[in-house]
Amino acid sequence: QVHLVESGGGPEQAGGSLRLSCAASGAISTHSMGWFRQAPGKEREGVAAIATDGQTNYADSVQGRFTISKDNSKNTLYLQMNSLSSEDTAVYYCAASQLWIVVPLLLSQNSYNSWGQGTQVTVSS
Repeated sequence: QVHLVESGGGPEQAGGSLRLSCAASGAISTHSMGWFRQAPGKEREGVAAIATDGQTNYADSVQGRFTISKDNSKNTLYLQMNSLSSEDTAVYYCAASQLWIVVPLLLSQNSYNSWGQGTQVTVSS
């Protein structure tokens, strides 16, 4: 397992942008990785994920607004979030798995075995 540390969260106004980063303690070139979020009073949900071959999967709610990317040379996962709304307010978590995950299961929490501590994103309208 790799140790994951998220950063880049914070307050932002509606319509603005934020970029989250997730630094891994080891190589992630062979890892499937994803971003999840949990809003107050709601269950954690998958937001965006990237497979080892670069295929991606996005939740319908963020499709076209969020972009996931991975820099294997820096062992870092990113989530570029544009056109933010108050509904994006949540704690965002990074997750990783050494296993290859089929695209339909990339947004399933059960596919991952390494998790970061989360970073808070608060969007005000």
